[in-house]
Amino acid sequence: MSNDKDSIQSIARALDILLLLHQEDKEMGVTQISSALGMYKSTVCRTLATLENKGFVQQNTETGKYWMGLKLYSLGMQMRRKMPLQNIAAPLARALSEKFNEVVHIAVLDPHAENFPKQIIIDKFESQQVLSFTPGIGSASACHGSAVGKCLLAFSEPEYLVKFQGCPLPVFTGKTIIDWPALLRELAAIREKGYALDDEELELGLTCIAAPIVGRDHAVVAALSLSGPTSRLQGDRCQEIIQQVRKTATAISALL
Repeated sequence: MSNDKDSIQSIARALDILLLLHQEDKEMGVTQISSALGMYKSTVCRTLATLENKGFVQQNTETGKYWMGLKLYSLGMQMRRKMPLQNIAAPLARALSEKFNEVVHIAVLDPHAENFPKQIIIDKFESQQVLSFTPGIGSASACHGSAVGKCLLAFSEPEYLVKFQGCPLPVFTGKTIIDWPALLRELAAIREKGYALDDEELELGLTCIAAPIVGRDHAVVAALSLSGPTSRLQGDRCQEIIQQVRKTATAISALL
């Protein structure tokens, strides 16, 4: 919870509950929320009642647990429609997905991440192929385990990395880079090459390729990635995809 002296406690509590539901990505009961946030159950109940009245949470009548409400979906979709990056990037990202029949994501750094660096998926373009792990729009995940996340870290402002440097990094597979010196070397290599590769670091059997999207001020504002089974992203096809991902990211950058 926030300790900012200028914050309004009731609003801070409501936002903490919404952020917890987003972070946990599942329905939660009053006791679970109370324990996770260190709030009295009575306070949680009152706050949830207010949020429910406004449509920001909804209660499952069968389990009694709470989840994010349709009002948040409505606000999120309105914001998505207004974001110029997505409007500009969508046709090119969709074309990339269709060309290779693989999943394409656009992600940005999470400026409010805690514990370790995270990315937020702001757009996603599905393929007809089925992948076991495809994070959805709005989901937040660790940067160090994916190509798009490592790409964002590689070109991020130094202050962002400094804030997290040395913190424990979660393990996803035996290939996940969790050693900070090794991760920093990887990020330096990404800056040199101009693209990032996730070699089964997030999920065994899954490969991802990402390139940075640059804004008008020459700062990286997002990253574009293509993901698919390792068996389909090998050899000459992998090299072709690397070229096309970089080409698409450059084309999007030129339009911003």
